[in-house]
Amino acid sequence: MAAKTRVLIVDDSASIRQALTMLLSEDPEIEVIGVAPDPFVAARKIREEIPDVITLDVEMPQMDGITFLRKVMSQHPIPVVMCSSLTEEGSETLMQALEAGAVDIIQKPKIGAADHLAESAERVRSVVKAAAKARLGKMRRFRPKDSPPAKLTADAVLPPPKVGAMAKTTEMVVCIGASTGGTEALREFLEALPANAPGIVIVQHMPEKFTAAFAKRLNGLCEVEVKEAEDGDPVLRGHVLIAPGDRHMLLERRGARYHVSVRSGPLVSRHRPSVDVLFRSAARSAGSNAMGVIMTGMGDDGARGMLEMHEAGAFTVAQDEASSVVFGMPKEAIARGGVDRIVPLDHIALEVMAADRRR
Repeated sequence: MAAKTRVLIVDDSASIRQALTMLLSEDPEIEVIGVAPDPFVAARKIREEIPDVITLDVEMPQMDGITFLRKVMSQHPIPVVMCSSLTEEGSETLMQALEAGAVDIIQKPKIGAADHLAESAERVRSVVKAAAKARLGKMRRFRPKDSPPAKLTADAVLPPPKVGAMAKTTEMVVCIGASTGGTEALREFLEALPANAPGIVIVQHMPEKFTAAFAKRLNGLCEVEVKEAEDGDPVLRGHVLIAPGDRHMLLERRGARYHVSVRSGPLVSRHRPSVDVLFRSAARSAGSNAMGVIMTGMGDDGARGMLEMHEAGAFTVAQDEASSVVFGMPKEAIARGGVDRIVPLDHIALEVMAADRRR
């Protein structure tokens, strides 16, 4: 039997500590080894037993979560998942947390909101287990337990196909999926692109009210224009659209032009937004005009969609294991036979521009 993922919960709210302990403990692969109301108590507990993962609140008495995170990463690196109420104002602080070394971000469970708690529980558990597998050296810095929810496919969101994908045009659209470790991987990739790069659409697994700040941060760092996608946005050369947290994003076409459809819907592969939804819509709408890229992340979201893109004539690339924080999503896509090239992170931008030139 595989060892359980041992978690230390650090939050000044007793109700949040209790809620996180309850939903994490319902997973037989997770063990909560302790809780702490502030970083000082957490530090004492870490000296007694080193956890595999820490969930860390941002705002706490005596020492804020970002300061404690930096101390942990400088003294004894442990995978840390930030836990926040995720207000618009707080999202900038969470960007600092990722830059300081946090592996991922989860939204605090809403006490008393049964529907929200059941749905968010799957994300919290999957993020914590993914964090435990994260290779920190690769981080780029600057339902009931006996009846888990069904793992729906993208068919639950995608409309029935109308016609086959259009013939090849002069424009290419690049579809990218990423999860754990993806925020910094995407930064490195996008910073390497020139201003005239082909149009790009991205699904990065993250909660709502966070993607706008993420896009704004990237826009200030990159030559390409980056924004959080809105329903109906066109896919244009030199522009990047990032799926909003808690919304699926589909690629659609109008004549010879592409745009995105942003919509709600059920969790797909236990995610919303889902990489599979984007990739499968690209296979239907763009065919060989598309390029698919799958990056670091845990699970299999995107594997089926990448295979469909490959079968529709798209050029497909996966990030290699050596440069991935978690090699789950690329590994699954490769295993299904949907990947044309396997390359390190710092070669992906070169692959995109080379594919664009070939057109």
